[in-house]
Amino acid sequence: MAASRSKRRRRTRRRADMSLLGGIRPPIAALSAVLLALAALTAFQLGHIGKGAVPPAVLTSQQHFAEDGAIALRTSLDESVTDIGRTASLFSAGAPVSPDSVLDKLGSVYQKWRGTAVIEIKSGRLEAQRGENLPLTALDLTTLNGENGLAPRMVRLEDGQVRLLTLGLLSWPGRPQELLVASSSLKVPGVSLGKGRAIAVLDASGHVLSSSGIGSSERADKQLAAFARTAAEKAKRNPLQSKEPGSGGFPGVSGSLLGDSAAGQRSVAGYAKLSGPTPGEGTDVTALGLTVVSFVSATEQHSAVGDSFFWIAAAGALLALGALAVGLLVVTVQRPLLQLFLESRRIGRGDLHRPVTLPKYGEAARIGAALDRLRRQLLGEPGAPADSPRPGRRGRIGTRALLVLCAVLLLAWSAPLLLTLNRAGTSVKVPQTIVDDQRERTETVADRVRRALNEGHADLTAVASVLTAKATPAELTAVLERTRAEHGRYASLYVLKPDGTVLARAGAEPHLTGAKGGSREALAVTDTGHEPLLTEYAEAPALGGAAVVGELRIDFVNALLRRPGMGEVRVVDAKHRVVGSNNGYRAFTKLPDAALDSLVTSANQKTGKGPGSRAAVLRDGGTSIAAAAPLTGGGVAQPLNWTIVSLQHAKGLEIPAYTVQNRTVLAGLLGLTGAAACLGWLHIIVVRPLRTLAERAEAVADGDRRTVLYPTHHDEVGAVTRSLEVIRQRLQEQRKRDAGADASRTPGRTTPAGRN
Repeated sequence: MAASRSKRRRRTRRRADMSLLGGIRPPIAALSAVLLALAALTAFQLGHIGKGAVPPAVLTSQQHFAEDGAIALRTSLDESVTDIGRTASLFSAGAPVSPDSVLDKLGSVYQKWRGTAVIEIKSGRLEAQRGENLPLTALDLTTLNGENGLAPRMVRLEDGQVRLLTLGLLSWPGRPQELLVASSSLKVPGVSLGKGRAIAVLDASGHVLSSSGIGSSERADKQLAAFARTAAEKAKRNPLQSKEPGSGGFPGVSGSLLGDSAAGQRSVAGYAKLSGPTPGEGTDVTALGLTVVSFVSATEQHSAVGDSFFWIAAAGALLALGALAVGLLVVTVQRPLLQLFLESRRIGRGDLHRPVTLPKYGEAARIGAALDRLRRQLLGEPGAPADSPRPGRRGRIGTRALLVLCAVLLLAWSAPLLLTLNRAGTSVKVPQTIVDDQRERTETVADRVRRALNEGHADLTAVASVLTAKATPAELTAVLERTRAEHGRYASLYVLKPDGTVLARAGAEPHLTGAKGGSREALAVTDTGHEPLLTEYAEAPALGGAAVVGELRIDFVNALLRRPGMGEVRVVDAKHRVVGSNNGYRAFTKLPDAALDSLVTSANQKTGKGPGSRAAVLRDGGTSIAAAAPLTGGGVAQPLNWTIVSLQHAKGLEIPAYTVQNRTVLAGLLGLTGAAACLGWLHIIVVRPLRTLAERAEAVADGDRRTVLYPTHHDEVGAVTRSLEVIRQRLQEQRKRDAGADASRTPGRTTPAGRN
């Protein structure tokens, strides 16, 4: 029995200690810690915005610019590798032709190589050559049969320039194998540099292989050398470690750099290492380890956009309101509850001679009054249940009302930050560098689309030029299947006769058949009712008027428009109707904004500066950066009269004004969330059980001796509940004793005899 009583006492002590881990103290302490941390964050972090040399949006824009250059270079070189390999295989599949015929046909279809040549592999003899002299002595012909024998390789000319040699194997039965060689420069193609911008290509060691837009100034050379060393070092990182997980965008290593300052101008650069179109999958070109670096001078901004005094004042206001709210909780909720905890334990232990100290407000006052009535009942005072005083008006102010008052105090700080203070408005100053970048990147996308369409037509022309009249439909189908597998741009490839009959096809069902087969446009756009149909047409001289037709996937064009940091990018035709977009769209609908329509008209004007890219900052319905660039430069895509239109909302950029607004809203959200979490915690753990306990305590004081009181939590409220349960049991025992005593004193009543 003694051991059992000792265990019960230890269990009681543990339950009393649990109130230190739960109960009313932790929510109030957590609220104090949250408010102190938020005040420190507000005072020491949010005020330091816009003090950098250039806005972060400018650095991000340079990174995207370098990524565009890396994609353009990698796409161009990959196309060259594919074109040489496919051309060599097409010639090898047909009848033997002379080396001069190979180069003549190659030159008539493609005009992108600086030099081409055919070499007999066994003897090393140069059999034909076009364009610039190639450094053929740099080729080791003995390694061509290896696994990577035909991989592209870089060579340096006598004048120091670097060329990329692309190789293809020409092989016919009974004739020595020959090597088809084409040289390409490593300049980034089709990238609009604008004013004051430079771009360069680096090797894996950081040596500059080619550069564009760089003047002869000593500062520019030093700046390029510094950027090249840093970029080459950073490009060696693992792509998975160079960016945040799930950030998307460019699949390879890229970033931005900050250079030196001169006359209020700061050099900023972006770099991007050539990577494959799919993350984790490289190409023969990406194995060369090339990196693209672009840099430009941006105007420095040393003044902070946000007022530091505002943030210090906001932190001080939060501390004042927080201290008032926490003090209110401590004085009106915590202290009365702890007082009730002590008083209930005293009454439960049997110390009944001292009246209960009554709290002043809320449920604590009601419970205290009920405890004092129960104390008097345990003393046996006559009329205690009916005549004991009620808490009166002071009990009407509940603990929930006090929590609402604290929430209002904290909301008075959070609501202005969320709704009214530091709003950016429509007068935000957008750095001119970002506007120029939007225009130049739009022009670069326009060139990418033009080159892709022209390249597709050149591929069809190359296929059509090697088809022979002796080829069977099965052989034609095999050529088309191989071409479609090498180029994912085609939904359907087919050979179309003049009468509209399909001689051979690969892919989806053709559209230009029957009466529609007479079209002879090199590149045409047709409205099929649900999406644009882009059709390329190349005459096949050996097939008697037949032609090779390729139907391009519209998703291929849309994929060319998907570049991070450019916003919504659309392709519109000569009537300003949307043909393609990097976002959802309805084909052949008008542009959604009249300002964009005017910008397209300005970009296609034939007077003044003539056709060319245009950019503007739009203020209607928010600040946006818009740009338009027509497809210029010739080729079969030129007659389409397409224009690329981009629209980037400024609020998505890291411009200081929007950064201040976003951080102000963040501070308000943190304050609102912290207050809601801590006060909600207090309401669930303390206030709601306390209201229930007040009702049960008054019921016990009014005479309810049968309902058992169970604690909800092992905290202060739970301890008061357990003490009330002890008091209830004592009152129940007291009533039984009184009933027994009354029965024994009743006159004329005898104890009944035992029964059988």
